[in-house]
Amino acid sequence: MVESEICERDKSSALLIHPDYQGRVTMSWFDPGYWGDKAVPVGSGGRGGAWFVDADGAGLVLREYLRGGLAANVSRKTYAFTGEKNVRSFSEFRLLMRLVTMGLPVPKPVAAWYRKASPLHYQAAIMIERLVDASPLADLIGGLEDDGWYNLGEVIRRFHDAGVRHADLNCFNVLVRDGAFFLIDFDKGCIMPQEAAPRWKGANLDRFARSLRKVAGDEVQRRVWVSFMNGYNGSHTA
Repeated sequence: MVESEICERDKSSALLIHPDYQGRVTMSWFDPGYWGDKAVPVGSGGRGGAWFVDADGAGLVLREYLRGGLAANVSRKTYAFTGEKNVRSFSEFRLLMRLVTMGLPVPKPVAAWYRKASPLHYQAAIMIERLVDASPLADLIGGLEDDGWYNLGEVIRRFHDAGVRHADLNCFNVLVRDGAFFLIDFDKGCIMPQEAAPRWKGANLDRFARSLRKVAGDEVQRRVWVSFMNGYNGSHTA
């Protein structure tokens, strides 16, 4: 059972809050300036717009939703408003709530926020619990042994078997801590319907392979891919 979310509203803004953070989170939490020196920019991967936050001893991550590509030339921070159910921060928050309940290795969501910038546009951000002492896979590729790649393949298979499609499966959205793997950044992710054709899983794997090649090169990607796919397929080599 998914835990109940708490919704708060203030004029043109709205918040979804995890029950564990009821009474603590306010609209101000989504302004990096509110935290002063307790907010430190995240440096690895992404488009910017993310901060590690110390909220009275609780390690959190604040992430704004920012456009990339050509769309960023038109508007960096605003998105078309087509109804609250389609707000990206709310969708990601609710998906993470489900994934945590399903026992999948993802960070716990803290709160999601959006503000109507105009009748037709909104800005959004999300806060999640920080996975302390975790590093992006992109920083560890050279030192990860075959059994690590095998274990990562098993983890990705768990998500796929649960119907979870990560929209941007890449080396920066996989975190590693003490040999355990976690997926982050589920913007535009979803749980696929059971009747969906399985080709989305192959597309997910292809995207991850391209990321590996981009970060580490073709030779490394080919070498680690054997162990990764053995883990994904549940097979063992002699």
